[in-house]
Parts: sequence; C-alpha cells; structure tokens
Amino acid sequence: MSESYRIGIDIGGTFTDAVVMEEETGDFHPVKVSSTPDDPSRAFMEAYTRGLDNQGLTSEQVRFVVHGTTVATNTIIQQKGARIGLIASEGFSDLFEIAWQIRPNLYDLNYDKPPPLVLRHLCIGVPERIDARGTVLVPLDETAVDRAARQLEKDRVEAILVCFLHAYRDPTHERRAAQIISDACPGLPVCISSDVCPEYREYTRASTTAVNAALLPAVGAYVERLEDRLGKVNPGTGLFLMTSGGGIIASGTARQQPVQLIESGPAAGVIAASYIGQLAGFDNLIALDIGGTTAKAALIENGQPRLAAEFEVGDAAVATTTRDKGQGYPVKTPVIDLVEIGSGGGSIGHVDPGGALAVGPQSAGAAPGPACYGKGGMEPTLTDANLVLGRLNPDYFLGGELPLDTSLAKRAIERRIATPLDLPVEDAADGLIEIANANMTGILQLVSVQKGVDPRGFVLVAFGGAGPVHAAALAKALQIGTVLVPPSPGVTTALGLLVTDLRHDYVRTYISGTDELDVSGLSHIYREFEADATRLLLSEGVSRSDVQFVREADMRYTGQSYELRVPVGRMSDDLPRKLNAAFFTAHRRQYGFATRDEPTEIVNVRLCAVGAVPRPSRRQVPIGGPSAQAALKAERNVRMPGHAGRAPASIYDRYRLEANNNFPGPAVVEEFDSTTLVPPGCTVNVDDYGNLVIDVG
Repeated sequence: MSESYRIGIDIGGTFTDAVVMEEETGDFHPVKVSSTPDDPSRAFMEAYTRGLDNQGLTSEQVRFVVHGTTVATNTIIQQKGARIGLIASEGFSDLFEIAWQIRPNLYDLNYDKPPPLVLRHLCIGVPERIDARGTVLVPLDETAVDRAARQLEKDRVEAILVCFLHAYRDPTHERRAAQIISDACPGLPVCISSDVCPEYREYTRASTTAVNAALLPAVGAYVERLEDRLGKVNPGTGLFLMTSGGGIIASGTARQQPVQLIESGPAAGVIAASYIGQLAGFDNLIALDIGGTTAKAALIENGQPRLAAEFEVGDAAVATTTRDKGQGYPVKTPVIDLVEIGSGGGSIGHVDPGGALAVGPQSAGAAPGPACYGKGGMEPTLTDANLVLGRLNPDYFLGGELPLDTSLAKRAIERRIATPLDLPVEDAADGLIEIANANMTGILQLVSVQKGVDPRGFVLVAFGGAGPVHAAALAKALQIGTVLVPPSPGVTTALGLLVTDLRHDYVRTYISGTDELDVSGLSHIYREFEADATRLLLSEGVSRSDVQFVREADMRYTGQSYELRVPVGRMSDDLPRKLNAAFFTAHRRQYGFATRDEPTEIVNVRLCAVGAVPRPSRRQVPIGGPSAQAALKAERNVRMPGHAGRAPASIYDRYRLEANNNFPGPAVVEEFDSTTLVPPGCTVNVDDYGNLVIDVG
C-alpha cells in the first residue's frame, strides 16, 4: 500500500465529492456525502474523514488536500458580502453608480442594473492624480485619506478598497493610502486595485477589487476554519484551493485574494476533462458537467481549456459569455471560459404561467432534495424523471446508500406536471427530460458553434452524477460522434483538483505601439514578475526546478477596444515582428481576417507562473476480450430518448467491465456515483483506462 495520498474535495449544491488518490499508482477512490449549505466545512470534513476511513488510512498518510469551493460564488450571488467602503480619486467616487451602459437585452428599457457593490455614501474621493504616463499631477492628500478611513470605520465598513485613477501605471499613491488606512484603522482589511487588478479600464478594475474586498471576511473565515479543522487531525497537511483559471493556490494566498475562487469548482471539472481526454488520446474535447444543481460546458482545444478575457458574477448569473453580459459585476481575473445553467439532477420541473413545461433554474438542492429521496421534497426534478423512466436503479443510487422511492417521484410528476398538462406520467417525465436536454444543447452550442467551432470534430466528455445519463442524447443532437465517460464520473471534478499545478497570474497594463516597443523595458517587467512569482511558489513548497513561466501579451490594432492574447517569445530585436505575426494569426483565427497594413499595439503584459505538481501515472484496467457478458447483471425495461415506450435494456456493472469489452445499446451502465445511458444505435467500447467510449452512430 502506498504511504502517500492526496485528497480532492469539491463542494456542490447537492453533494460534496471527494477523491482519495494514491500518489504511487494514481488509483483513486470516490466518496460522496450530502452538502451542508449552512456550513460547507462540515461536509468537507465528513468527506475527508469518510475517505480515510473507507481506505483504512490515517491523516499522516495525506500529503496535501485540494479544495474546490462555491463559498465565494454564493457569497456574491446571495449578496452576503462584506460591507465595504471606497476611497477613490476626487471626482471619481461615483464609478460604481455609473458602472457601464451594457445591458443583457439592448431593447429592454425596464432593465435595472445590479445594485452597486459599494453604497453611495460609503464612496469618498480624496485629492490625488497620476496621469496615464505615470506623471504625478496632484500629490496625494494624506490627511484626506486618514479622514476618509476614520469616517468609513465609523460607518461600520468591514473592508476598504482603494482605486485611484491610473494606479495601474504607478501604484505609489495607492500603496501609501493603504499604509495610512492601516495606521488609522488597525485590523480593517484594505484592498488596493493595483495589487488585485493592475489593468486599465477604471470600472472593471474597481469592480474586481470590490468583489475581492467583499469576499475577504467570509472566505477568509471559511478557509481559516478548514485550516483549523485539518490542523487538528494532521498539522502537516497542506491545504490548497482551486482557482477560476484552473490552477491551485495555497490557502494563505486564497485568504488574501478570494476573488480568484469564484469559479473554483467548475474549473476543476474542465481540468479533469482535459486530463482524462489526453489519457484516452483525445485533445479536442467539450466538457459537460451535470451535477445536482447546474449543467456546465466548456471547450478544450489541443488539450488546453479556453480562458475568458473577463467574466461576471452576481445574483442573476455567473457568466463568461457575451450573451449574459451586463447582468452582474465584471471580474478581471483568469477564468476558464464556460457556460452554466440551472439544469442539474435536482433542477425542478414546473408548468410556467403560459402553460409550457419548463426546467430550473430552481433546484431541490441537498435539502430536501428530489422527491424520490424521501426527505420531504415535493417538487419533481430531473432525477425523479429519470427514475420514473427506468433509467436509474432505485436500489443502487450511491451504491445503495440512498434508496430511491419511485412512487414519490411519480406522485410529484403527476401532481405538478402530468395532471396540469393532461399527460400520462411517463410522457410528462420524458417531456421534462427533453426540455432539459434542449437547454443543455444550447450551452454546448454556445461554447462551440457560437465561438466558430464545429462540435462534430470534438469528443464530448460527460461527467457529474447526471452527465452520463444525458450525454448520448445531447451528442446526437449536435452530431458529435463520440462520448467519453470516465470512471467514477460523479467525482470527476474532485479528481480535477488533484491533476493540476500551482498557478499564479501576473498582469500589468503597458500600452505601446508594437513598432516602437522598448524591448529592454518589456524584459524588465517580465523579470520583475518572475522574481515575485518564484518567491511565492517557493514559499508554497515548490522546488525551483519545478517553476515554469509562460510569457504573453494582449495586443490589438491601434484604436480597437478589445484585445487578443498572444505568446511572447525570447527577448530580441526582432520581437516586434514576431509579435505582429502572432497577432495577425490570432486575429484571422478569431475574426476570419487580418490586415498587415494597420498598426498594432501592446496593451497588457502577462505572465503565467506554474509550480509543477507531479502527476501519478494512472493504472490501466485489466484487459479482457470483446464480450462484456461477465459484467452483465440484469435486464430492465427502460424508456430511451426518442422512444415512445419502454424496451428491454441490458444492465452492466461498471466495476466488472474490462479493457476491450464492447456492447451495443440499449444498455445502462451502473456504478456507485453515476449511471450511463446507452440508447439504441450506440456502441460502447472500454479503453485501457476504463473509460466508456460511446460511438453515438
């Protein structure tokens, strides 16, 4: 038995998932417990303890723990962030009231912008001014800063953010203001925009900093609580958290920059899909994660997830798509480009006021859960519908740990859907699934077709507890030929926490015409970034030999408003020519054309610093012949997608399948944490790592 283990724990809206991985072999063991929304750390520790107990391990055998959390997202969505105050340049204290003029629907004249992150009377301007070249026009009025800080403390703010005009160019005034505030109000957290988001565009920079400040008390207290509880069972265990960009950071960094955690859980799922796909020999993938509350989709090209330029968070949505822009608060941190909707296994079906069948975004959550859980839930969910259609085994949900009550599911569907629409119960359940599938097809199109990508050349990686149930039907709708279902798909997101690296991103606005670029000045900025990143990664336990850097820059045609990210190679006299060539290639790919006659400019300088975490080699499953007869455990009448009634389907035990086994649909593959539905016309092959490779036909 290996002496060293890693544990990944992902907290979702319905279940908290854990993976206990042996570092020597890469073997992993799944754990699922119900989430505890009132205090997520309780479910975290329950999953941690159960994972150890199930394998007969001690805490001393755990080398580190990685956590994906929704605490940051929920804090903003539920508007439970800290009461914060703003100290801005005089004349610019209204920037949260003004925000921007973007709206989700151009012609919706009744649209109301989200409420400002900082209340108007808690925004104070102080005399100071630095221009876009870094020249001091008005010195900082230190007395005014001291007075503003003391006033905000009297107003009972829990954190103060400082955002001065052009602080991205020269942070001197912001840093001095932070020191004055700390001296005047000891113990009051201070966030300065030049540390959190040193980029131009005032509102976006202020919004990112405000979100970070609003999260400091809640996320900081949560992380400290986890550190304390883990420390009591194993003082030597390191705690890391997944960021929105797909890397991990130490808990100490997470407490200081919680804004990086907003898309923590979904990012881990995309990283896992990339890892699993590459093991299976596929580089172009669409990740589909359907959990208990939401469905999420992301595009992976050449093994790399796409990163969004910015995203929004708020009570209406978390979005990286332009379709939803204007509903929330812009956040300018690296984030994996994904789309998320309320169509998970616990999403509630209902008849809308117009008499049409609809699904979500409301969810039954962990408590009371779907009606079939028998915990008091009365509303019909997708889980109830799949159970009624025979797709789920009521005696083998969570390996039999949570028996499902089919009669309760039928009763909920009949009362809320079948009777109002005058439909048979199974037809109502099938309609519920079809509506949900249509919604999920939409998000798959958003991350592919609407990005100029043909999904037919991609493999759909389906995971989450409900992902493999819906995947084949969704692939067929988009003419995707192959679906990949990894082992233990219900905990794939937790696995993703353990197969990524430490990552820190650095950015600074540096506007310069490409032809006039000061290569030595640019090189100096990168050296500063790399020195800071090296110190941070070494403090997080990374050896110097495992530190890697990726240099990039944001470029545009002079006068454009939006940039494209391009790689930056070796510093040399011909760097401007190479940058232009990379930009023209990127522009042609993104927009279908590029002109070499227009001048270009650099806008932002970026560095991605990676602390490589060794990945254990995955053990291959036993090799068998083509027959899957040994894994056949029963036959059950199941209603398959697109069919009017039930038909016999073969039921397979996933844990008895071997590499090279293959079988046709209609079939159902059952395992502890998920069920895979194989419709008629589809064929399944088991690969060397135990993945189900479904040929949709």
